[in-house]
Amino acid sequence: MNSSPQKFEDLSPTGNSGDGESLTVEQAIANLESADLGLRFYAAWWLGRFRICEAAAVTGLIKALEDEADRTPEGGYPLRRNAARALGKLGDRQAVSPLIACLNCSDFYVREAAAQSLEMLGDSVCIPALIELLQVGLQGEQLISQPDLSQPYEAILEALGALRATECIPLVKPFLEHPIELVQYAAARAMYQLTQEPVYGERLIKALAGEKLQLRRAVLADLGAIGYLPAADAIAETLAENSLKLISLKGLLEHQVNHTATNTLSDGAIKVINLMDSLL
Repeated sequence: MNSSPQKFEDLSPTGNSGDGESLTVEQAIANLESADLGLRFYAAWWLGRFRICEAAAVTGLIKALEDEADRTPEGGYPLRRNAARALGKLGDRQAVSPLIACLNCSDFYVREAAAQSLEMLGDSVCIPALIELLQVGLQGEQLISQPDLSQPYEAILEALGALRATECIPLVKPFLEHPIELVQYAAARAMYQLTQEPVYGERLIKALAGEKLQLRRAVLADLGAIGYLPAADAIAETLAENSLKLISLKGLLEHQVNHTATNTLSDGAIKVINLMDSLL
């Protein structure tokens, strides 16, 4: 898969956890219009990091999706990327159409951020546009002979799975054989969400035994996202940071709680709680 943003931690543009004490809401919103590109970039990150849902913030971030001033020598759009990421966190569906438009941006990472935020916003209107991007890597319902790396397939697959886009199952399945392991895992995650077939959850459990820590971390996030209860023991035993295992188990616990009809904890929920306690 590509070098996607952290799945577990919301980092500042400098790579550190931000406390946000240096800005007020009013300053951050005003800084979106600053002549200083650095201030604009940081403001977009800050507004998303602290979930500033004010109308002026949403409006300013949507406007930033069309910014032309902040360009890298390679042609990237850093401010657009931060604005796209922030809009998903704010949860305002006014951003859906502008984010769909960002799926056509020339910057790979803007397209990736847009797909991730569309997943967060949960509006199925974006499904056809996501499918269109997914089809770039396919010839019919098969991967193209020369694997395509031009699209953020990890983010696209995860979004389609979360949106329960069952109509795209035949298009998602070929990505289980993609040469990049993270794309394979995203496809397995999506296929489980779309079919509820355990074979895809079991494939992710097997991946927890992989040699690369970066991949194990990604799979922890995937299993937490789908709430796959049979993975609980494997998650707790994975060679990775306890903090990441706890976040993954939290995803399983939330799934158990949200899908239990009674007010009492299910046996599965109790098991997950005990595993979480053992990691503290």
